[in-house]
Amino acid sequence: MLLGLLSAFTLSSTAQTPLAWERDASTAGHVTATPAVATYPSDRPAPLPADLKRLPLAGGFDVRVFEAMAQDLVANQRVPGLAMAIVHDGRVLSARGYGITDVAHAEPVDAHTVFRLASLSKSFAGTLTGMLVSEGALRWDSRVADYMPGLQFSMPNAAQQLTVADVLSHRVGLAHHTYDRDIEADADYHNLVQRFSSAPMACAPGQCYGYQNVAFSLVGDVVFAASGQFYSEAVSRRIFKPLGMDDASLGLEGITASARWAKPHVRAGAGWKSLMPKPTYYRLAPAAGVNASISDMAQYLLAQGGHRADVLPAPLLATLQSPIVGTPAEMRGASWRRERLNAAGYGLGWRIYDYSGHRLVFHGGAVQGYRGLMAMLPERDLGVVVLWNSNSSLPSGLLPTILDRAIGLPSHQWLDVDPNLESLYASEDQGAAPAAGALSGNAEARPH
Repeated sequence: MLLGLLSAFTLSSTAQTPLAWERDASTAGHVTATPAVATYPSDRPAPLPADLKRLPLAGGFDVRVFEAMAQDLVANQRVPGLAMAIVHDGRVLSARGYGITDVAHAEPVDAHTVFRLASLSKSFAGTLTGMLVSEGALRWDSRVADYMPGLQFSMPNAAQQLTVADVLSHRVGLAHHTYDRDIEADADYHNLVQRFSSAPMACAPGQCYGYQNVAFSLVGDVVFAASGQFYSEAVSRRIFKPLGMDDASLGLEGITASARWAKPHVRAGAGWKSLMPKPTYYRLAPAAGVNASISDMAQYLLAQGGHRADVLPAPLLATLQSPIVGTPAEMRGASWRRERLNAAGYGLGWRIYDYSGHRLVFHGGAVQGYRGLMAMLPERDLGVVVLWNSNSSLPSGLLPTILDRAIGLPSHQWLDVDPNLESLYASEDQGAAPAAGALSGNAEARPH
């Protein structure tokens, strides 16, 4: 993944930077780059060393076991459908579907079944913006107001201080989830942007973290102003097509036009009820607009892991995946976060964790009957994506189960599955990672 290439470039250049910056309050929002090693804040994961050494997967890492766990999750429709991809060392170890797309009109989920990604979409926004920065069309410290002159906040001069990087790292200054309830009530995005002028501010831009969906989507307007391309068009041309994400799309029309897609499900008595996706959060394309299959996501994680330098070069990845604001509340989430995380931060569309002493690049997403998780362990060159079409939290345990096995941490029952599954695959060579040729979905990163 080469995420150790954190050379200290100046922010004024179009080269990437680890963005370990601080604002000087006396300069009204001026951004300066600070040395990453000497002054890096202690409220977030430390930067990766420049000489990051790749380690092999721990003994006993067996993809067949994880596939069996995924299959067990969809047995008897504990969850309707699920898709999982595991990539390692530039290769797809597994990319498969499990269960069904719709309890009312059942079709099997396969590698090309499209799911709604919800907030996993945010990493696409950061990546696209970083591409424009690399080309010189934008700077990380570009002022959003230069591209949106009418933007106003309730705090004087806040709109003039807000930078592109502030938007992508949730440092707009607004309270958490500002206007999310309005979006859920079918409000129009552009009307809500106008209402920022009266929304309470928790701090000046760049001074505190507050997770956003509406404000995060300002980056779509910036992309259009800087590139002349609509956001959805830019993501498709610059990310989907070059990476061979042939099933991927944006928006409600995109998912419903897919050859096969998974309907969202909610609880109905002892079973599940399928729904039509709502258009609400699709109106926030940068925050929650992407649809993709597990085959697509396998290619995406290979690229984010450094195996498609022709599309996503290592310095860009180092920038996107470096924490620039602390998010300690993340350590009080799901049980695996409470027990495994030592530090948490947010970069540019990615969450960055210290997972029991190991760097973890992560994002989760959930919206109306869809949930998903994606993560990368840079030192093991491992990526994992799990997508499912229900509001169940049950499949969440797949991720820490796989991470623990990759690192070699003591076994922990994160997942409610048959405890005898692993013994079914015990063999003489169980102590080593499975050979690439013996796995389902043995494919490499695909250049296009």
